Amino acid sequence: MAFLADTLGRIKPSATIAVTNKARELKAAGRDVIGLGAGEPDFDTPENIKEAAIKAIREGKTKYTAVDGIPELKQAITAKFKRENGLDYAPNQVTVGTGGKQVLFNALMATLNPGDEVIIPAPYWVSYPDMVALFGGVPVAIEGPAETGYKISPQTLEAAITPKTKWLIFNSPSNPSGAAYTRAELKALTDVLMKHPHVWVMTDDMYEHLVYDDFEFTTIAQVEPGLYERTLTVNGVSKAYSMTGWRIGYGAGPASLIKAMGTIQSQSTSNPCSISQYASVEALNGTQDFIARNNEVFKGRRDLVVSMLNQASGITCPMPEGAFYVYPSCAGTIGKTSTGGTRLETDEDFVTALLEEEGVAVVQGTAFGLAPFFRISYATSTEALEEACTRIQRFCGGLR
Repeated sequence: MAFLADTLGRIKPSATIAVTNKARELKAAGRDVIGLGAGEPDFDTPENIKEAAIKAIREGKTKYTAVDGIPELKQAITAKFKRENGLDYAPNQVTVGTGGKQVLFNALMATLNPGDEVIIPAPYWVSYPDMVALFGGVPVAIEGPAETGYKISPQTLEAAITPKTKWLIFNSPSNPSGAAYTRAELKALTDVLMKHPHVWVMTDDMYEHLVYDDFEFTTIAQVEPGLYERTLTVNGVSKAYSMTGWRIGYGAGPASLIKAMGTIQSQSTSNPCSISQYASVEALNGTQDFIARNNEVFKGRRDLVVSMLNQASGITCPMPEGAFYVYPSCAGTIGKTSTGGTRLETDEDFVTALLEEEGVAVVQGTAFGLAPFFRISYATSTEALEEACTRIQRFCGGLR
């Protein structure tokens, strides 16, 4: 009899974490590797946030807290939703988890029964389908093709909905494509959802503040108030506040769902780190000036990477509206052979050969549900990005 559970066979390790670990191993072995796999800002956590954490430590705020968040943080979250999204939530409609991933995980565990379908636009964050499958749900990927800026259409969404559909997981700006939906594009999708009252929406807004070129972010419950009672709006401090390691995410939605999610958390991790929670209060309530400054740097990096990748033979890279990723097509390289002798049949062959021959670590599009593409995170230094893109140009130029 097998010792490990059958459910483990439904999931696979995160491809983005695997690439990052491989890059670290090669660096440790002395290889010159530029890692562009991790979705992590290279900016330090702002000083006012770090000072709030230090203050909390000195004041002895190091004990267990309420399972799903201290009152001060829940108040800061409700104020954020009101101020930035025009959404009204009471504290009992808010949950705080150990990163946004736990909030999504808790919601799916609390609601999915075997056979329930969850619609996931592709390209998607690698963890969505695995979390759905872990709880016996059926991930239903629907394609947002490159020709439409990696965005799904209302018609595609409508065609995917069945009586078994329980959730739509929606991520804008998107990891991995950087695609962000305008208010009008969201309204067209919410019009479809209004016709199907059994379908709930889990909207992952983690990259809300990372938008460029005067793009205006809106979220689904804000665009269509009629969906408020069946929307879980998920966000966190990781990306915009450069707090990835602090592990704080949060969500807001109907009180009954939030209570169920809290029950699950009470039997798994219990409360998120107390110090991280107090730091997050300062992140949400304190100055936001650094976000615009960081975004200017990100925008410059985005423009550099898109320009240089489009000069690489066989690569086509659209201009994303947000996040800190680009999702170029490598279709023009498929069927060719690298200088090192590797024949490129898939995007996975492309990224493997690129890492081995040029020391550039990126993530294959297959992991995100749309091939042949690859994802680059430009949340690293401009110098490293310029060198990486030069190497990609050289790699592509040597294909035969």
